[in-house]
Amino acid sequence: MVERFDIVLNTPAGELSSALDVPTGFVPVTAIVPAMRRLGEEAERLEERRASEAGRTISCRMGCAACCRMMVPVAPPEAFALKEYVDNLPADRRHHIARRLTETKHHLEEHGLLDQLYAVAEGTEAQSDEEFEPLNRAYYSLRMPCPFLEQEMCSIYEARPAACRELLVTSPAEWCQDLVHNPVQAIPVPVRMGSALGLLWADLTQSAPKLIPLPIAIDWAERHQAENQPRWQGTTLLDQALDKIWRLLSQAFQGSGEKADS
Repeated sequence: MVERFDIVLNTPAGELSSALDVPTGFVPVTAIVPAMRRLGEEAERLEERRASEAGRTISCRMGCAACCRMMVPVAPPEAFALKEYVDNLPADRRHHIARRLTETKHHLEEHGLLDQLYAVAEGTEAQSDEEFEPLNRAYYSLRMPCPFLEQEMCSIYEARPAACRELLVTSPAEWCQDLVHNPVQAIPVPVRMGSALGLLWADLTQSAPKLIPLPIAIDWAERHQAENQPRWQGTTLLDQALDKIWRLLSQAFQGSGEKADS
């Protein structure tokens, strides 16, 4: 059984109205991930429209995968959802992905980054963007393709993390070949759904918010599978998730006096 909810969010780029079907029974936290990603994409489309009205054109195109060399953070619910997605793939695809992940981890280990990524994933205290920055830069300096990237295209596109869905640029595509030294112009992200899901998980588990580096997300989900056993009422998950979205949207307004109302 599902119940339909009409959601209205006030974002910096305008009002977002959406209808979400939410299970009324008790479900795992992964059940809320698709709805959260959908809200994030709808909010991002408002920002795309605002950019277009200002004469800016999105330069991201299929096959342009320069950003797929960045360290992608995923929230615990996304890590569990990704593991479920991969587990349901045909055996040959699962084995191929497992091989690619092993190769990626070996490469990270050779450059002294793998232990640092595991430390982030298993950390018990929240870290700021400033604390993450040195690791982000070290990871990006490797220019290592995402383990899920094949022929410069995402092989898990329908299940890709929220962070991958949120990066859109209006500067020339070639500038993205060096995101550190080029003045790449990204459109604003009204609410980072990975962060919202991380905050939701922290509340559900009474732990510090965390984001897990994508190359070790499935490893993390396997080690923490017991934490994915509890079930919550779907409507309760939605209420708590929306609370986190409103909190992040309120911060996005930067004291403008507007509110991220429901």
